[in-house]
Amino acid sequence: MCALLRRRSIALFFFISLFVCTVWTYPASPDQSQADDAQSALAGPEVSLEAVLTYSREHNPTLQAARERVRVAQEQPMQVAALEDPVLTYEGFNIPENFDLTRTENTILKLSQKFPFPGKRRLRREIASQGVTIAEAELHGAEVTTRAEVTKAYYDLWQVHQNLRIYSREKELMAQFATIATKKYAVGQVSQPDVLRAQVELTRLVTRMTTETLRLGEVAATLNRFLSRPPEAPLGVPSDRPAPGVRQTLAELAELTLTNRPEIAAKTVAIDRDKTVLALAQKGYFPDFEVYVERFFNSGRKDGVGVIFSATLPLAHREKYDAGIAEAKARLNAGKADLRAAQDTALAEVKRALVRAQTAVELINLFTQTHIPQAEQALASSRLSYQTGKVDFLSLIDSFRIVEQAHLEHIGATADFERAHAELEGAVGQVLPRR
Repeated sequence: MCALLRRRSIALFFFISLFVCTVWTYPASPDQSQADDAQSALAGPEVSLEAVLTYSREHNPTLQAARERVRVAQEQPMQVAALEDPVLTYEGFNIPENFDLTRTENTILKLSQKFPFPGKRRLRREIASQGVTIAEAELHGAEVTTRAEVTKAYYDLWQVHQNLRIYSREKELMAQFATIATKKYAVGQVSQPDVLRAQVELTRLVTRMTTETLRLGEVAATLNRFLSRPPEAPLGVPSDRPAPGVRQTLAELAELTLTNRPEIAAKTVAIDRDKTVLALAQKGYFPDFEVYVERFFNSGRKDGVGVIFSATLPLAHREKYDAGIAEAKARLNAGKADLRAAQDTALAEVKRALVRAQTAVELINLFTQTHIPQAEQALASSRLSYQTGKVDFLSLIDSFRIVEQAHLEHIGATADFERAHAELEGAVGQVLPRR
């Protein structure tokens, strides 16, 4: 008995060990491996815009909901075009008091089916199919909008990182100026206020870096929201900064907008659907039918078969169908007005985004070609002049702040262009080539 228990214990131990080893060594599923790779790409030292957009397409809940609504719409044409369920009816007459149905004098089994007037089922199917097209256009619109929002959030994060880089560089530069002022004060060439002003500037830069670091968490949380990630999920430093510029003219963008804008496409299809709804409402004047096939089982008499044909009488309540047609016409007219409003809104958004992008390009070129080189030269000259005692420390600080402001405005103009370009793509309804 003890030997048997020992063998069973050894077998059980071997089975458990094999199970544990299998669980721990089982390879991760491909989907889990891909998800881990995507998370790593976002949290790496650098993160590209394409990686962020790819992740948002797969995980953004707004897009997932829009895809499911398309699936909902795709299941509707079959339902609305189907016939009503047939009805099987049992009728028994003169049933005995003991409820013995086998002795009923007359038994009728009836099978009935309703048939709408020819053309009504086809129109209902067309209405539902047009609903699928509208849902697909709304999905496209959600994709375009999400792409624009993610891109803007990405460049908000890029701008904060660039601002921190500038503040860090300026802090190091001001520390050098403070060292120069301290040395000049030690030999009596400048007064103590120069040293104090340098410390004030250092404190100001430390404060800027602190507040910008806090803002980093805010903009990262905004981007993570579009990615359906926790607000504190790590994000790498944005690395993409394409060359600013818009290739298309306003006329070309307007033409693309009227063709590709998802809202305009959806409202155009909605007008077609409203026309079909009007045609179906006009069919309401025509009767629907119902056919009955009956089988009679008679006690003491010959069995038989019966047929009944019935039709509705819509003209008995004509005003109901008149109101339905009037409603369909009003909805069609409202849809046409909505389409014009959507076109006007889209074209205005394109113009506004284009002007913002063009303005940003001009500012970027101005800072790159003029302001920043001149400010850097002025700062270098002021630094040399301060070291030789030709200018005071206030003049050096003025030059220093001008350089800092020029760099910050250059970064701001670059981020403004990217945000404006994202809005332009959202207004047009498609990705615009940059080169």
